[in-house]
Amino acid sequence: MKGLPLKGRTLALLAVIVPLLALFVYVVFRAGPLASVPVTAITVENRPIAPALFGLGTIEARYTYKIGPTAAGRVLRVDVQVGDQVHAGQVLGGMDPVDFDERLAAQNAALKSAEAGVLTAEARLQETAARQHYSESQAQRYEQLLTARSASEEAVDTKRQEFQVATAGLATAQAGLEMARQELSRTRANLNVLTQQKANLQLVAPADGLVTVRHADPGTTVVAGQAVLEVIDPKSLWINVRFDQLRAAQLRAGLPARIVLRSREGQTFTGKMLRVEPVADTVTEETLAKVVFDQLPAPLPPLGELAEVTVALPELPSAPVVPNASVKRVGGKTGVWLLQDGALAFAPIKTGASDLEGRVQVLAGLESGARVIVYSQRSLGAHTRVKVVKSLPGVSP
Repeated sequence: MKGLPLKGRTLALLAVIVPLLALFVYVVFRAGPLASVPVTAITVENRPIAPALFGLGTIEARYTYKIGPTAAGRVLRVDVQVGDQVHAGQVLGGMDPVDFDERLAAQNAALKSAEAGVLTAEARLQETAARQHYSESQAQRYEQLLTARSASEEAVDTKRQEFQVATAGLATAQAGLEMARQELSRTRANLNVLTQQKANLQLVAPADGLVTVRHADPGTTVVAGQAVLEVIDPKSLWINVRFDQLRAAQLRAGLPARIVLRSREGQTFTGKMLRVEPVADTVTEETLAKVVFDQLPAPLPPLGELAEVTVALPELPSAPVVPNASVKRVGGKTGVWLLQDGALAFAPIKTGASDLEGRVQVLAGLESGARVIVYSQRSLGAHTRVKVVKSLPGVSP
């Protein structure tokens, strides 16, 4: 190097620096911060959109029967197990009757006594009525004898008094008969109550159904109204679904629905909206709705199982549509990046409904025919250089 003249050394240095500088420029503009960012773009089109609403729910039974005694007692037997099919009127178990048989026997005896009392009162009334009729006829006859001056005034007064006494006795006999009849009615009512109470000791299925819960076993003491068994109507299964209130404005009864059960992932069932509940959840800000199956799954799903429900909403008229992935938030505004003559421009937009395919309607701020950036390899800015490609690695076209 010492032997090279100054000019030769300069040329040698330039021969090293120039390629390095060219390599640096190449790297900066092709792979560095000034390099073009690969992006994918689409042309905005006007098209109708069929929005759908997704919600999560749980399997529930519309009709659940809680079967138990009407009075406190001890469970004597339970004849069914969870999962058993039962029929209306079928005896499912029974409570310990304790002293019901003895009380029924005593009440039956009281009923016979009351019936005998009514018969006695009726006979007494007939006897008293006969006496009253006789005293009345005697009083009238003595009145006639007094007119003919064949009887004394004292005798007539005596017959009149006898007639009054007989009339009072008749009234007493009538009152006694009425009391006997009321006692008979009361005794019969008490007997009916005891009979019904004993019948209520039998745990009877009110309808055809499926046993889902067994709360008590034989020997367990339960209070009045406490359920021993729970039976559901398997034909009344529905899904209690929750939807986001922001998108639930178009929910209506009768809309078709697709149902996916958590235990049968990959299998889809059809159904429809039965109703939208009039009361929403104020804490989670969700709208509650009921969805029913078009045809019940076989076997039946367990109560409480999670279900994914997708409800198809009415189709909306044509409007500019963009992929949901193209919508960005820049500077506190929602919009899309437009590609105009190779340059980028951010356009604020107002979005509308979206569908489950990832498309969203643009209500304002965008016209049909505009080129919109969908995916980019990194964040974009107004001065970012871009290069449109067909697809990006790791991103579905």
